[in-house]
Amino acid sequence: MGRKQILIVESQPDLRATLHGGSYGQQYDVVTAESGVEALCALEQTRFDLVMMDMDLPDKNGIELLEMIKNRRPSTPVILVDQSSSVQKAVEGIRKGAHDYLSKPVSIEELEKRFSSVLREEPMDLKKTVHPETNGSALILTRNSRMMEILELCDRIAVSDAPVLIQGESGTGKELFARHIHQKSSRCQGPFVAVNCASLPESLFESELFGHEKGAFTGAFSKKIGKFELAHRGTLLLDEITEMSPYLQAKILRVIQERELDRIGGSKPVPIDVRVIATTNRKIETLIETGEFRQDLYFRLNVISIFLPPLKERPEDIEPLAKFFLQQYARHYGKPEVSVSEEALRWLCQQPWRGNVRELKNVIERVVLTCPEPVLHLKDFSPQESGDLSDRKGFEDSSLLLKEVERTVIFKALEKTNGNRTHAARILGISIRTLRNKLNEYRDHSSRTEALPLTA
Repeated sequence: MGRKQILIVESQPDLRATLHGGSYGQQYDVVTAESGVEALCALEQTRFDLVMMDMDLPDKNGIELLEMIKNRRPSTPVILVDQSSSVQKAVEGIRKGAHDYLSKPVSIEELEKRFSSVLREEPMDLKKTVHPETNGSALILTRNSRMMEILELCDRIAVSDAPVLIQGESGTGKELFARHIHQKSSRCQGPFVAVNCASLPESLFESELFGHEKGAFTGAFSKKIGKFELAHRGTLLLDEITEMSPYLQAKILRVIQERELDRIGGSKPVPIDVRVIATTNRKIETLIETGEFRQDLYFRLNVISIFLPPLKERPEDIEPLAKFFLQQYARHYGKPEVSVSEEALRWLCQQPWRGNVRELKNVIERVVLTCPEPVLHLKDFSPQESGDLSDRKGFEDSSLLLKEVERTVIFKALEKTNGNRTHAARILGISIRTLRNKLNEYRDHSSRTEALPLTA
């Protein structure tokens, strides 16, 4: 990786020359600009790791220029420097996305300290976005250039109300990107409502989406507000929309076009103000050709199209994601510190990850939960890849070894979850039915399962 690049935007020639010639000029590549226009031109040509910007420029208002910089390069940290020492301006600058605020005069030593601090916090080729309303669980973390471009596109299109279609394999983070768009939009104070189209029975779908009036059908004992109305003045996510029947697709199309809906049993239309984001993990063009998906709905949804690459096409993201999940689950399960060996990390980076980030996350959680050691080795992730276990006496047969490892992992998961089979199955990445079958199999050969207080 080359030297970090810093853009210094300062209108005073003497100060600009001093800043350009500072001792940090030996550590970083420093570019200077004397106006807002010059700064924007430089940003178009170079992806800077840090921008230091004077608030008092001859051609641009400091806050407006900050907003323009963050729109073009949302991941680039900006340090504001101001002559006035105004608390109000400092607060507004930080709220608009500035990383730090300094009052003039500021010493070269102080600048060096701030620059070093900002550039050391996180590799500037690593972009991380955490949405506070999800307590850190909605994470977009990447150092892949294609993913960074997608995030910047999301930031640009968030200000509009245009429908968005996000396509990508299962586990690539389609819902996280939908939440990111919502949080960056003017609707961020409104609700974000997610509907999994694949999990809803078709008989309930219309009622869930559009609502119904009391007595509209047998069992409708009270009025129900549908998901579209719940998302009023916010964002509605139609997750895996290609699982919806053509009949319901026609109704969705009408609601999007007319911006109103009819509750089941209702006597008049209900106006709604909703931005729709749809996702799918299937090839939608093929479904249109076979008649499984309406072309007119596709055109309506596909105003803005986003394709998320699978994890195997962005291997540089595997290491930071794995390390993040290690920290996350170490905290969750009360382990002081967990790290991963270089050998295990190389193995993780070489896997195909057909389940993408979701699969990687499940694997890390399972290993953190079941491994008692502070350092995770290759044998903890894949015993069959390591020769350590195969040398143990009594385990000459590889199928016997794998059965014993499988059994050990399952019982450790159950012990950690106090016998909760649903939670254990989720951690193990298997269905509750598969776990139940495994336990029945073990029960035939051992009484160990009887000691666990098993729950659903």
